Amino acid sequence: MPLPFLTADRTFEAASESALPHDDRELWRRPYRPGPWRVAVAALGLLFASFMLFAAVLIALTGPVFSASSSPTWAVALVLGLAFIAGALRLLRMGVWVSDHGLRQAGLLATRTVPWARVVSVRTVQQPVRWLGLPRTVQGQALVFVREDRRPEDTAPLLTTHGLDFVGRPTAFDRAADTVEAWAAEYRRG
Repeated sequence: MPLPFLTADRTFEAASESALPHDDRELWRRPYRPGPWRVAVAALGLLFASFMLFAAVLIALTGPVFSASSSPTWAVALVLGLAFIAGALRLLRMGVWVSDHGLRQAGLLATRTVPWARVVSVRTVQQPVRWLGLPRTVQGQALVFVREDRRPEDTAPLLTTHGLDFVGRPTAFDRAADTVEAWAAEYRRG
């Protein structure tokens, strides 16, 4: 008798069912785990932030804090450290989120939410995609959606096989794309 709750080798159907009684479909959830590239970049940002905060403390403790002859370098180091922390946390929050309210795409500086009523279709297409978000493009797959108030060409892809979350993980991309497509099919019907 298999025990699917003890392994990560569950089938897709078993993984989509929630065993939690408090599983609320009104909450925003990401239908996939953040990829290793995203986590690595965020970890490096947090590491750099710790150095900046440590430098701010050392500068503040070893020099005069407020004097006419000293510049507030400790404050600059503190602000930079806090900015790196905010950037790393925002980088971890980036991605596609779904709930029964709609589809949300969180970017580094902006978040767009589209209600399911405005989503015409969500599908996987073969097209040139950006590699790790850089200007270089490679042939890959992208999960795109069409809104009723925009042309299909005006919409950026939701997920790509060569993005920070899915580079080198094609099965994870397929599962995430299938999950988002299933949410769209369920909630577009009403």
